[in-house]
Amino acid sequence: MSELLERYVSEVVPALRKEFGYANPMQVPRLTKIVINIGLGEALQNAKAMDAAVGDLTIITGQKPIVTRAKRSIAQFRLRTGNAIGLKVTLRGERMWDFLERLTRLALPRIRDFRGVPTRSFDGRGNYSLGLREQLAFPEIDYDKVDRLRGLEVSIVTTAATDEESKRLLQLLGMPFAS
Repeated sequence: MSELLERYVSEVVPALRKEFGYANPMQVPRLTKIVINIGLGEALQNAKAMDAAVGDLTIITGQKPIVTRAKRSIAQFRLRTGNAIGLKVTLRGERMWDFLERLTRLALPRIRDFRGVPTRSFDGRGNYSLGLREQLAFPEIDYDKVDRLRGLEVSIVTTAATDEESKRLLQLLGMPFAS
């Protein structure tokens, strides 16, 4: 059991129950999944970009990503339906908790000029999205082996009904929000 999951059960759940007045313990918001994706428009010209990104995402998440494909053709971008244009990993369970812990404790503090993650990135239904400009924020990535800096998007899906509940859940789990 991950350290963050233990903290969720022992500290976060009682704090949220007290703060929001949940009668039933099953009403307390919890994490469902974390989805990490990389958009790779460059993969249309450079086939090796996909392999490098697959390697990076596998190292960061500990899970092999799936390839996302274009749903429709866009002539201006020279894009055809079915072209590989991105990668996606969905983390649940133990891997999800481990990833969140590494994200909040290791990766985010390593970002240059980091003052906290924005508080306005909630979607209105209790889910939070966060964009990282480069994969080097994660200590597992070796700087010398990186061919190109790629941004990635992290979406944290919770069972919270409102953004306020979701924000409090993530704050108690150690997400460094900008004040």
